[in-house]
Amino acid sequence: MSLLVVGLSHRSAPVSVLERATLSADAQIKLLQDTVAAEPATEAAVLATCNRIELYADVDKFHAGVAELSTLLAQHSGVGLEELTPYLYVHYEDRAVHHFFSVACGLDSMVVGEGQVLGQIKDALARAQDLHTAGRLLNDLFQQALRVGKRAHSETGIDRAGQSLVTFGLEQLSSGTAVTRWAEGKKALVIGAGSMSSLAAATLARAGVAEIVIANRTYDRAERLAQILTEGDDTDVPARAVPMDAVPAELTRADVAVSCTGATGLVLTAAEVAAAVESRLPEGALSGRRAEDDVPAYSPHDLPPTSVGTEEGCPLDLSAVQGATGFSVAGDAAVAGLDAATLEQHAAWVVGGTVDRRDSVRRPEADAELITALAATAATVGRIPERRRPEPAAVAPRPEPVLFLLDLAMPRDIDAAAHRLAGVRLVDIESLAEASADAPMAADVDQVRRIVSDEVAAFGAAQRAAHITPTVVALRTMAADVVAGEIARLDGRLPGLDDRQRGEITQTVRRVVDKLLHAPTVRVKQLAAEPGGAGYADALRTLFDLDPETVAAVSRAEDGIDKPDENSKNRGPA
Repeated sequence: MSLLVVGLSHRSAPVSVLERATLSADAQIKLLQDTVAAEPATEAAVLATCNRIELYADVDKFHAGVAELSTLLAQHSGVGLEELTPYLYVHYEDRAVHHFFSVACGLDSMVVGEGQVLGQIKDALARAQDLHTAGRLLNDLFQQALRVGKRAHSETGIDRAGQSLVTFGLEQLSSGTAVTRWAEGKKALVIGAGSMSSLAAATLARAGVAEIVIANRTYDRAERLAQILTEGDDTDVPARAVPMDAVPAELTRADVAVSCTGATGLVLTAAEVAAAVESRLPEGALSGRRAEDDVPAYSPHDLPPTSVGTEEGCPLDLSAVQGATGFSVAGDAAVAGLDAATLEQHAAWVVGGTVDRRDSVRRPEADAELITALAATAATVGRIPERRRPEPAAVAPRPEPVLFLLDLAMPRDIDAAAHRLAGVRLVDIESLAEASADAPMAADVDQVRRIVSDEVAAFGAAQRAAHITPTVVALRTMAADVVAGEIARLDGRLPGLDDRQRGEITQTVRRVVDKLLHAPTVRVKQLAAEPGGAGYADALRTLFDLDPETVAAVSRAEDGIDKPDENSKNRGPA
């Protein structure tokens, strides 16, 4: 069996696709159940965050596994397979391990180095364990990923390479001002009481906001979070809980609002945001208009007048052309923006001709004639005019923001139309993705990459060595059975042996067998741990004619050892 991951993230797909492909908790459960029910997969786990959806599976066939996992992702995400496929990535075996360890270390995060993904990995493992879709491979993989991520954060300065998504978002809201200075004295509204919202509330409290209001569909959770913030050692800030239907009213009082819920629809519409800020802006500043609506309209009648086209007999009314097309007409050089046939007619008039070829069939000779006529036009009027480069449009100044919005949900909680509202600054996942593309990379990232490479090699070696262990155990079991059979046969041939003599003979025979098997079994484990060493288990089974069912039974027994204790160690809140 081999590890396969199929997924999409902010690196492979636009936010609009990620937003539509978001998996609800129920959809994740159904996806896991359907994956292990499919023929190629025996284990499955889903890692679903605000900027990635990845399905991990232990499969016995690569191509069939890719096809099945891709189909299931499309089916449960609600995005058609044909539309989803261009944004999917696939990693297999060691490359899949390398990808997952990089994710755990924060190297693949939107904000490099953020540590929240470790809690999300822990949740994903707990869900797969609860549903019994995680077997030996995925349990080992996820537990090792958690250890690798913790090692990266403890041994390097990867935390300096980036921050949590919350901190990064607040920095974008503050527009270069220190977050603590920007947040001082502000009233904050946090919508949601999950792990991300809790982190946002704690971050705002430490930044120095004057008050935090928590709104959540489950009022008890909002109340509990408010109590933690009020009584916390490092988050001593006045906090209170409100029901979700109080959000519009609370928004009128708030200076900053952070939203991260699991809602499938909008939590805040643009109209609600506009209503919340309207009373704080000068009269008429909003009035339902967008910022671009305040830019003065461009009028072709503002262009300089022309005398061309007023001469007797000219077939063109260039003044009318100017008004209709918006082309600049400078002095007597004014034929820009006209089709070739009209230009040709005008050129013929300039040189005294009377040709009208608008309805005639184009000929090579006509092109030559047109070029000649245009040359004559240039000689007459000085040049062939060009479209004038438009003057830079003056952008009407927008009022300073009076309401700051941070939307960390996927799909989005806050209507994207709020971006265009005067007095509002909205930062959402899409704008964070754009901002993070230019974020500086710390030197510690290289050290983390080396840690990941070392851990991938060690994990692969351990898995390959573990793959041959059942075969070695089956071989030693067979040898012990042979020894027991021979001792029994000796008892029949030499019934006069006393217990001491029989014990000495038995121990001697066992020592001989152990010494004969020791070197080859130790060496075969070493060889199997190297890349390409998977074939040694098959060779061992063939050479010693081991029963495949015996090997499988040993493997099943090993998979069941200490499973409850191992699982429980990795469960808990993110």
